[in-house]
Amino acid sequence: MSTLPDDPIEPGLLEAIGRLAPGTELRQGIDDIIRSHEGALIVIANPDELAFMYSGGIRLEQPFTPQLLYELAKMDGAIVIDERVSRLAYANVQLMPDPTIPSRETGTRHRTAERVAKQTGALVISISQQRETVTVFLAHARYQLDPIATVLAKANQALAALETYRKRLEQVLTRLTALEFQNAVMLDDVLVVLQRAEMTSRMVREVERDCIELGSEGRLIRAQLDELSGTMPESEAAVASDYHASDDPRQALVALERLAALPYESLLEPDTLQELLGYPRSANPLDTAVSPRGYRALSQIPRLPSGVIRRVVAEMDGLDAIARASLRELESVEGVGSVRAREIKEGLRRLQEHNLVERYLTM
Repeated sequence: MSTLPDDPIEPGLLEAIGRLAPGTELRQGIDDIIRSHEGALIVIANPDELAFMYSGGIRLEQPFTPQLLYELAKMDGAIVIDERVSRLAYANVQLMPDPTIPSRETGTRHRTAERVAKQTGALVISISQQRETVTVFLAHARYQLDPIATVLAKANQALAALETYRKRLEQVLTRLTALEFQNAVMLDDVLVVLQRAEMTSRMVREVERDCIELGSEGRLIRAQLDELSGTMPESEAAVASDYHASDDPRQALVALERLAALPYESLLEPDTLQELLGYPRSANPLDTAVSPRGYRALSQIPRLPSGVIRRVVAEMDGLDAIARASLRELESVEGVGSVRAREIKEGLRRLQEHNLVERYLTM
């Protein structure tokens, strides 16, 4: 089973990886260079901003094509491409970055690539002639591309793990909903749901990262991911909003951000999770009764706008009060009206019946 990623790729580097994914002209040129057993140093940036470190080279100003990139790689120096990857600006350039910039790379090409990226913030691609590997440098970040077959295998393994995580998440969500309508929720029930939701979200992010790296080769993986991920982020956010100790919705958002940043080991610690939700570590989650505000239950009613949900929650004292409210009481909430009041009553009734049956069948 794939492990959960504790060190996610930063968005800027992920975007850079997507720019040279299969299906792009840049990746076509890179693949041609690898197949011909050549090496290359490619810099993607504003050519004029890099001019201070040029030594020699040929000024081209030619439209970018994969074939021309491949031909230019036969020369020893670096190739400079504009930021839009539409123009090949220079070829056979000797780059002279600051030699005092620290580098852990051993090869001359990789060491130059790392220093150029750190000094200028440019996207630099180093293709190893001997190992036939592609390494991406962006500012202080480094990433080595895996072969497509390896990424596909990893993505499929992660999809299988995601499917398992999703089933377990649905089970604990069903149980939580049933307990909510029985006024029998304990803090431990909420922590289990949050833990499962975050584990599932992390697996989604891992597969998304693989899809970006796969480019056009990952269309089927992307379709399966969309099917499995569904409305998970909204469900996780609704649980946090329902059960955070503070009534301030902003505190729930902060808790979710801190939850996403937790290392995997901390995600397994109940006292860490309850502290994120604003409860003291000294509280026993098995003995601490909590009540939902109603965000998640109302969000499962079709065509009910988020603004209406917020107003209903603000006007009513929790999910139990919302479920027991009369049509007249619901109609009095701004934006509800008679039609939505009936939809809320009927939607909560169906939700209660469905989840009680689902819980019975899975016991």
